[in-house]
Amino acid sequence: MRKDINREWDFELYFKPDCPFCLKVLNYFRDNDIIKYPSYNIEDQTSGYENQDKLIEAGGKVQVPCMVIDGKAMYESDDIIAYAKENFLEKAQENKKNRK
Repeated sequence: MRKDINREWDFELYFKPDCPFCLKVLNYFRDNDIIKYPSYNIEDQTSGYENQDKLIEAGGKVQVPCMVIDGKAMYESDDIIAYAKENFLEKAQENKKNRK
């Protein structure tokens, strides 16, 4: 059973750890301090199949990276990063300032 977390962002991110497009998204989120969002490794040995099922349910296919926001799946890394720049970056920068 998963522990509930306090979600700072209202989206989920599905990824594979060896996918270069996933790493591009994950690195952008890390570098820009977009943190505290649930992410799911679809190749995780303990929950990978469960995560794949959730990914299929969300968007109808097992393609990563996939960001699910407002019940809609977004797949392309450049689209995910563009969305994050437009919708998350300002808040992330403000949060970072407040933590210092």
